[in-house]
Amino acid sequence: MAKRGKSFGEEASEEDKKKISREGFKKALSIFQFVKPYRIQYIIGFVFLILSTGTTMSFGLLIGQITSVIQGKSAFTLNQVTLFFVGVLVAQAIFSFFRIYFFSQVSERAMADVRRAAYSKIITLPIPFFEQRRVGELTSRISADISQLQDVLTLTVAELFRQVGTLTIGTAIIFYVSWKLTLFMLATFPVIIVAAMVFGRFIRKLSKQAQDLLAQANIIVEETLQSVNVVKAFTNEKLEINRYGTALERVVNTALRAARFRGVFVSFVIFALFGGIIGVVWYGGSLVMSNEMPFADLLTFIVYTTFIGGSVAGMGDLYAQLQKTIGASERILEILEEPSEVDAAEETPLFVPVLGHVQFNDVRFSYPSRPDVAVLKGITLNVAAGRKIALVGQSGAGKSTIVQLLMRYYQVSGGQITVDGRDLSGFNVTELRKNIAVVPQEVMLFGGTILENIQYGKPGASETEVREAARKANALQFIDSFPEGLQTIVGERGVKLSGGQRQRIAIARAILKDPAILILDEATSSLDAESERLVQEALDILMQNRTTIIIAHRLATIRKVDMIYVMREGQIAEAGTHDELATQEDGIYANLVKLQFETTE
Repeated sequence: MAKRGKSFGEEASEEDKKKISREGFKKALSIFQFVKPYRIQYIIGFVFLILSTGTTMSFGLLIGQITSVIQGKSAFTLNQVTLFFVGVLVAQAIFSFFRIYFFSQVSERAMADVRRAAYSKIITLPIPFFEQRRVGELTSRISADISQLQDVLTLTVAELFRQVGTLTIGTAIIFYVSWKLTLFMLATFPVIIVAAMVFGRFIRKLSKQAQDLLAQANIIVEETLQSVNVVKAFTNEKLEINRYGTALERVVNTALRAARFRGVFVSFVIFALFGGIIGVVWYGGSLVMSNEMPFADLLTFIVYTTFIGGSVAGMGDLYAQLQKTIGASERILEILEEPSEVDAAEETPLFVPVLGHVQFNDVRFSYPSRPDVAVLKGITLNVAAGRKIALVGQSGAGKSTIVQLLMRYYQVSGGQITVDGRDLSGFNVTELRKNIAVVPQEVMLFGGTILENIQYGKPGASETEVREAARKANALQFIDSFPEGLQTIVGERGVKLSGGQRQRIAIARAILKDPAILILDEATSSLDAESERLVQEALDILMQNRTTIIIAHRLATIRKVDMIYVMREGQIAEAGTHDELATQEDGIYANLVKLQFETTE
């Protein structure tokens, strides 16, 4: 019984594998949904494909007709047949042009839609998704994988149908010319079909591996360019060159293995087919010599056999290309099927301003990547609208996690967070985040102008509004000192500006957004004294009449807040004003004050 049960289990497993394989193929084909909006152009392209294939297939008959004229066995003259032949060539050239033109239109527009859909999906995915993927990998998906799909839509699919048409029409013609020779030739087909199935499996697997390895190589480029200052500081240019070279070597080795399989397959097909053609010539010659078929028919048969041979040989490579593309389309579809946290296609919800009363009630949380590690262990805090609180504690105590949960980057594991008495999960994500602004420690600016970076807080804001926000942020003076003013290009990640200037741009952006809730994450910790003074003045303006949550290590910046929460190992260890906590004997906050005071001294 045990043996029988095992056998049944093995059979079920094999059946599952087949189902998965079939489903994977169906999923890959669903990428053609992007062609649907351009189906008219696609149909027109196919009409011209059929016409160009038809004119190509007439060449064999015309050559046979010319042979008959030469042998004096035709009612037409040589000039008439030749002139008709030239007309067919001209028509074939015109049909081919429009075939390529219409298919290119479809592929370019459809692939732009795929890129747009992939980018739109990626940008609307939640933060946990990006923690599991690297930027270089996602970039590779939008570039390399979609380029692979474009090649297939432009050339491979059209070429595959053309080859199938050539094979079908050619076989029908040669069967009509001589059924004996046709059966003789078709004897080689079963061998080729079996070879295609065997080789195709290996080619698909290796091509998928090559795409994955290329994505890994792109990750190295992305990371090193993003952290080029670190690379330079540690003089690790050679290390990174070697690392990228090693990654590329793996790509090349895998791609060459796939190429070897494709080469062997195509070579085998060509050998089998043209070996068959030699056999056909031998057998056909014997039929001509025994007066069982005319020489013109043999010549026609040979021409069409060559067409068929070329089609089947070409189909071998096209089949390999399609196998290669299935892997790329599967990866794109994996991203497109991820659940978004924001629906970018829907109308932006009506902006409903909030007062900013924030409450955490016994909130517990573990990151999805580390569910067994509790980061927050029952946090309870109450921030009335317009009040200012500070979160203090060692790195890893859970300060930034509180902010991330308020922004709804993650879902709480337990407890409840409310804004104005309304559960956070009841908010539309866009509606919630429109009411919150963040000024981080490390300001990330986009590579455009100062104007564009400040306008990011309120897209479409007028230049007057931007200048007023910059003035309140103590940024207008340095902006006007630049020759281009607000049109000054800040460079990649804002590298052309100093740390203090970047901070004030970020504050101007937050002022323009005019949020009810403000989050300051170590906003002045890495600045010199003068920059800190200017930034602090700007922050004082920004914090007026807003609920403010400040994450701080430098305690001098939080003396005036309404409440300080001291965190330790995911819990609130102490709570009170600066004066209350500073006077607590052996208190955590009191010790931090002493340490910073002694360091300053």
